[in-house]
Amino acid sequence: QVQLVESGGGLVQAGGSLRLSCAASGNIFIINSMNWHRQAPGKQRELVARLISDGTTMYADSVKGRFTISRDNAKNTKNTVDLQMNSLQVEDTAVYYCNTEGLNRHLTAFNSWGQGTQVTVSS
Repeated sequence: QVQLVESGGGLVQAGGSLRLSCAASGNIFIINSMNWHRQAPGKQRELVARLISDGTTMYADSVKGRFTISRDNAKNTKNTVDLQMNSLQVEDTAVYYCNTEGLNRHLTAFNSWGQGTQVTVSS
């Protein structure tokens, strides 16, 4: 089983910044991608940013140029990912979920989710 622990959510004024972190642990052989999704009230969950194992990143159009997904090398582990969110807008208010896909040590695919962290942007 793979566990994800998220941190860094909170309340910020529009134009401000927040940094979310996510750490994966457990039965992991290889991670293919680590991703951030979000779900705003009354809306479907959407992919915000994606970090693939080869370093490729992908972003939703709504966050391009404002959000950056990266591996936190300071933590000295490949199984962590951060989401730096700048120029936050009220529309970014949502519960943010970390998600990871890969293979466990039994070479079985996994797709695990964190519990979510609330980000609230006030006007």
